[in-house]
This record gives sequence, C-alpha cells and structure tokens, in this order.
Amino acid sequence: MQGLDEDPTPNGTLTLQTLSMPADTNPYGDIFGGWLMSQMDLGGAIMAQEIAKGRVTTVAVGSMVFLRPVPVGATVSVYAHPIDVGRTSIRIMIEVWIKDCRNNETTKVTEGEYVYVAIDDNGRTRPVPK
Repeated sequence: MQGLDEDPTPNGTLTLQTLSMPADTNPYGDIFGGWLMSQMDLGGAIMAQEIAKGRVTTVAVGSMVFLRPVPVGATVSVYAHPIDVGRTSIRIMIEVWIKDCRNNETTKVTEGEYVYVAIDDNGRTRPVPK
C-alpha cells in the first residue's frame, strides 16, 4: 500500500504541456504565478469545452495553492479532472506538475479549482449537453 505523499502522481488528464521561458519570470528569476494561472486556465478550458461541446468562459478561480516555485526551463504539465457538471457550469480541479531539466525530478507545483460556464455564440449562458 502506498503511503501519503509517497511517490505522488498527477491526478487527472494531461490537457496542456509547455516549457517555462525566461520571458515569464518574476524579478527573482522564478516563473511568475500569473503565467502559471494562465496555463491552468487554458488547460482547464480545453477540458471544459470538450465537456460542454462548444464555447466556454471562465467565471471563477478558487482555492489556488502554490506549493513550489517553477524554474526557467522546466516542462510544465497541466492535468485536469472535472469535479462537478451542473446545468450550465463545469467545475474542474487543475494540477500543475513540472519536470525540472536540471535534475530530472517531477514535482507538483500548484493546484486550483476553476469554474467555467458554457456560452452560445452571443456570449449568453447555455445548457451543458448531457
């Protein structure tokens, strides 16, 4: 039986993968948290629009937790899993894991809950197909 935090693995589906670049750093040389949140929003939106079978928009971000800084050059992987699908909304838990090119370690760096709403071509809320 695997113990808590013993060889943890990502929870969810890989929806986005990218590379952290020097242009995305804060004044201390680590990747800016806003950039990381943007990648999470993109990864979550990919899953949400698949569930909604069309256009979605982000309406809320909650319970964001930053666990570790992200170094330049790390492979950033966004994993998402739906928590709840309502009549028009989709709640998704998103995790970000990195693979550090300097030591080849894979580490969870952040997680957060994002809420998307299905919208039509006029930007009005629409039902999520069952």
